[in-house]
Amino acid sequence: MERIAREVGTPCFVYSTATLQEHCSRIRSAFAPLLPSICFSVKSCSNLSVLRVLVEAGVGMDVVSGHELRRAMEAGCDPSRCVYAGVGKTDLEIEFALRSGIGLFNVESEQEFDAIAACAERLNIRCHGALRVNPDVDPKTHRYTSTGNRESKFGVDLERAADFIRKVHGNPWCSLRGIHLHIGSPIYSCEPYTQSILKALALIDALCADGIVLDTLDLGGGFGADYETGQSPSAADYASTIVPLLEERVRNGLRVILEPGRSIAANAGVLLVSVVYTKESGDRTFAICDAGMNALLRPSHYDAFHFIWPIDVSAAFVPPSRRAKLEMSGLKLHDIVGPLCETGDFLALERAIPPVNRHDRLAVFTAGAYGMTMASRYNSSALPAEVLVEGDTFRVVRLRECYDDLVAHERVGSERCAAAITEPQG
Repeated sequence: MERIAREVGTPCFVYSTATLQEHCSRIRSAFAPLLPSICFSVKSCSNLSVLRVLVEAGVGMDVVSGHELRRAMEAGCDPSRCVYAGVGKTDLEIEFALRSGIGLFNVESEQEFDAIAACAERLNIRCHGALRVNPDVDPKTHRYTSTGNRESKFGVDLERAADFIRKVHGNPWCSLRGIHLHIGSPIYSCEPYTQSILKALALIDALCADGIVLDTLDLGGGFGADYETGQSPSAADYASTIVPLLEERVRNGLRVILEPGRSIAANAGVLLVSVVYTKESGDRTFAICDAGMNALLRPSHYDAFHFIWPIDVSAAFVPPSRRAKLEMSGLKLHDIVGPLCETGDFLALERAIPPVNRHDRLAVFTAGAYGMTMASRYNSSALPAEVLVEGDTFRVVRLRECYDDLVAHERVGSERCAAAITEPQG
């Protein structure tokens, strides 16, 4: 890490190829009895080189915008192995997905179904869809990432789902052939999945009694990651609950889709930052770093915990685990903050870490998911570099932005602006 920080500079995200591959392998092995289509959630980590690693590992992609679909395709993913969710698909995005040969639309509303069917008819391209259903299950996660309750902006509530499917059954352009569930993230218990699946299966059975056969169940994602050591169930733990509910259905023809994101990417990445200054103010000690919520929004936005530790420490300060509170002598409470003009710009508050000084470098762990994809240019901050580690080597897979990058879109002429209006928007 020290070498990467020295040669590439900070802030930068660092991803491990081996960890990405291992997490894919664990999920595939754990759920093998269900023969699942595994579609990585691009929104969690969309770097093209990371996506290429995952495509080579044999996974498809879960996309939520036209530009995410373009990323998946540029990374080498066949569009037929992509599922497309998102509540605001535009006609341009839908047409692009249809022409590309999208595998499955995860349909979020009645009007969206009508739009997809109309676009498909206009282009003379038939397609498949799964209705996103809200099973009204509490995933016990942050309210901003709880998506399966009855009042969610996502999907259709359970009470309306059956009538909706009956109404559109037999549409010649968009065949609604499945149910899509995604109740939130991260979910640290298997019970919400059990409740959701049982409700979905009851809906499938009720429709089957009416002669409407649904052959696909997309379970979404939401599996947790170890922000603290041992915090999340393993892939095998989730599978031990989910597989018995669906194994017989799969033998009878049900197709199962999984959309993991965080559980593959989070622990495969760290964010490296440098301490610009330290200072005392009142009773608090601040470590002011060269990046904060502009690089990693989760702590300030979700009150999320990320383990943070200096990357160059003596043997006395090697942490025994990644936990919020460690029983180690010599630690000092710090507010680890960013350079932005916001009091809410922090990575951790009152965090006990070894004493740090100016120019020390810190590693922010479990930053591979929802780090770079949620980063911003607030205060004209340049986006960080991204690095991919492969064995004993590493390479930069996204250059650090410079000033010219920040203003490039403000220097363009009318021809470029007109072209941008007509392409699928992300």
